[in-house]
Amino acid sequence: MNNRTFTQDLLGVQNDLLRFAYKLTSNREEANDLLQETSLKALDNEEKYTPDTNFKGWIYTIMRNIFINNYRKVVRDQTFADTTDNLYHLNTPHDLTLDSTESAYDLKEMHRIVNALPREYKIPFSMHISGFKCREIAEKLNLPLGTVKSRIFFTRQKLQHDLKDFR
Repeated sequence: MNNRTFTQDLLGVQNDLLRFAYKLTSNREEANDLLQETSLKALDNEEKYTPDTNFKGWIYTIMRNIFINNYRKVVRDQTFADTTDNLYHLNTPHDLTLDSTESAYDLKEMHRIVNALPREYKIPFSMHISGFKCREIAEKLNLPLGTVKSRIFFTRQKLQHDLKDFR
């Protein structure tokens, strides 16, 4: 495949790639960054593309792999290993980490949203975040397991929607 055809094919799938990137990231800026990184990687590896094969599939695979690698890097960077002698950080109450007024405000906002939920959603969700397993919640509330799981799921969805500005 000559350079001109490769570039034309790459330009031809940009809109589809941007939609796919947005679907992966749910953030317009991150989607644009992912699209740019994918395009650059494709151009850098043009010689690895086999002509007369599925170009769009090749590009989508590159984008998906970049997204997965970036996600794994973020998770790895956010993982904390407590290497103190007496595991000081693990044994410190979590309330001490809410020193800033901004994080305290976020927590108040989350409590406000959860408390505004109907009782049938608030109770299973509160029990779940308190550490109860779904099966235990179902037994205590005399509800089917699927009902408990769906109420927890819908409550999480509502929280994510209502708190999208706090991410």
